[in-house]
Amino acid sequence: MAECGKVHVADSDLSQFCCSVCLDKLKDPVTIPCGHSYCKSCIGGFWDQSEEKGNYSCPQCRETFSPRPALRRNNMLAEVVEMLKKTSTQQASSSLTEAATSRSDIPCDFCETNPNKATMSCLTCVASYCQDHLKPHYSVPVLKKHQLVPATVPLQEKMCSKHNKLMEIYCRTDKKCICYLCMVDEHKSHSTVSTAAEREEQQKQLTVRQKEIQEKGEKREKELTALLEVLKDFKMCSQTTVDTSDKIFDEMISSLTEKRALVKQLILSQEKKVEAQAEGLQLQLEEDISKLRKRDTELQQISNIDDHVHFIQTFQSLSASCESPDLPNGCVVRPKHTFKSVTDSMSKIKENIEELLEEIWPDISTKVSSVNVLMQPEPKTRKEFLLYCCPLQLDKNAVSKNLVLSHGHLRAGSKTQKYASQSSWTGYATKRITGTEQVWCSEALTKQCYWEVDLGGHTWCVVVSYKDKSGTSSYQSEFGKDDRSWSLECSSEGCSFRHNDQSIIVSSSNFSKIGVYLDFLEGTLSFYEVSGMAMTLLQKVDTTFTEPVYPCIGLKDDGSRKSSTYYAELVKHW
Repeated sequence: MAECGKVHVADSDLSQFCCSVCLDKLKDPVTIPCGHSYCKSCIGGFWDQSEEKGNYSCPQCRETFSPRPALRRNNMLAEVVEMLKKTSTQQASSSLTEAATSRSDIPCDFCETNPNKATMSCLTCVASYCQDHLKPHYSVPVLKKHQLVPATVPLQEKMCSKHNKLMEIYCRTDKKCICYLCMVDEHKSHSTVSTAAEREEQQKQLTVRQKEIQEKGEKREKELTALLEVLKDFKMCSQTTVDTSDKIFDEMISSLTEKRALVKQLILSQEKKVEAQAEGLQLQLEEDISKLRKRDTELQQISNIDDHVHFIQTFQSLSASCESPDLPNGCVVRPKHTFKSVTDSMSKIKENIEELLEEIWPDISTKVSSVNVLMQPEPKTRKEFLLYCCPLQLDKNAVSKNLVLSHGHLRAGSKTQKYASQSSWTGYATKRITGTEQVWCSEALTKQCYWEVDLGGHTWCVVVSYKDKSGTSSYQSEFGKDDRSWSLECSSEGCSFRHNDQSIIVSSSNFSKIGVYLDFLEGTLSFYEVSGMAMTLLQKVDTTFTEPVYPCIGLKDDGSRKSSTYYAELVKHW
């Protein structure tokens, strides 16, 4: 039974015996009420973070417990983990031993049947000997002079395949072991040394390499420790944030619930008040109705009197009384009309809350996405950059009247042969202070993105910009004039980068295709010249983006070319 259990543990998935907090094998394992297991110190430390709140949750399934559960050691799980550690160590040791054994079992060349394991090899005799057949090499004077080495490698591997001689020379030119006949033949003019000399040299290199490996291993171990510590802190921070978020939403729900109860109470209170008023009026109406019915009966009886004098006297006495005042007009209204204003107000509150949540949600989503423990590697080749291509489209509501959009809103080009000195804008009716026509993309970027722009002639600029302070994709000044836009600008005179009204010359050439790489979360923005699959960095910016950014393009006829047509086009890679 013990052997079966041992095999079962060895074949198990190691991940189920790891603590999800420290990501290592369980140490002093405990199992909490939901069934998940952790290191006692890990779950204890995790719960210590929630001590003030009094709610203790499972890091995996998030089930909460109150009060704090007592932690007891899971002895069975501890034994299984310990057995697993021993089994893994034994298997690893066994694998290494078997590999070494299969390599070192060199048979004796002088045993006729069932050869024994050779213990030494003679480089003079070119043969391997077991302990019994080796004895003459220790007793015969001539054999004592032979060179003996431990039998660890078959001698055939040390023999030259061409001359069948022992390889005792190393050719540094061809980096291979050779025999002395090879040295005087095809390796005659090569740099050669003895294998012993080369071994000494390579042994030095091995020592240096081994030291480098050990140092790198120590560095990796420190990095792993740091990563696990950061990940542990991240999980705790994540849980704390979830708890805080739950608390905030619970408070908002509680507040709404209180207001809901208050509105209900107001409506019911008003209902009782109106009912009380209506009951008084109801009693009066019912009393008047009873009197009127009684009087109607009396008048009916009078109409049957035959005596004229008696009829007149009786009718006059009855007709003078029982006058009931009428209710004023409009004193009774339909309640659904009176409560409509209440329901309208409640609907307005609902709309306001939904609009607020819709407005702040992108900001929350962006901030959550920006929390990470690992930095994404920056792409190096165009192929890697293209993996981050994002679909873009030029905004028809943010384009100069002197430009026309085409090719599925990917290209902006000149609308007339003669270029206007100033641009008037569709949608925002804003006059620019320069002669540069502008067009914005519709998409707001908040992550890693890459895009390319094909440019045809004249002066142009490729830009990344915040929205205008008014909240629209229009811009009240030149690109690069203030700290809200980053502009790569090129003309016949060369190429420069402009931001916050500061210009830097980046090249004396003009380009036909520009690539732009944005890592919003890391705060980097790079502009590249693209030529085939080659990319040349023109300018890189390190900053902190505080709001979504938009790709933009600017075009201008500087009169440097005969043709007055010009365009810029987003290259579609998605």
